[in-house]
Amino acid sequence: MSRGPAVIVEVIALSAQAGTLHYRDLRTPVTGGAHPDDVARQLVGLSPCTEGGLLHSTSWRVEGGAVVLTYAALPDLRPEGTRPVQLDAVSTGSHPLTPSPLVVELDAVAAHACRHLAMLAVTDATVEAAARRLPQLWEPIGKLAPGLAGALTAVAV
Repeated sequence: MSRGPAVIVEVIALSAQAGTLHYRDLRTPVTGGAHPDDVARQLVGLSPCTEGGLLHSTSWRVEGGAVVLTYAALPDLRPEGTRPVQLDAVSTGSHPLTPSPLVVELDAVAAHACRHLAMLAVTDATVEAAARRLPQLWEPIGKLAPGLAGALTAVAV
């Protein structure tokens, strides 16, 4: 019986410091048949008791032969060693038939996750409810242009 590729859970844990979004990156492999959602929640330490807690899968990519599943998580319960989110960071493919970039910078992953959350805050009732519980963290997210992926922009037709 052949096994599929290795799966790595990556969590972009978000916090706000002086009105600026910050993040840290946490990673671990999925082992023993665990569900990636459970792995991500445990990795960042969120529980149903976490006020305003939210975990959302925002993207995936192949890296070094493994599938990396990225989750945005907030609030970051241990925001030590964070870095500011570079909101203009983007990674894109070089050709219409090769949408995956050769290298995906972590800053671009974090920026994408924040744009994704900005979209969900206005389109998903569950996310909107979580956002109301942590206004100091969601305020900078709410100022972002909502986005689905990469450098997606709206074009007037």
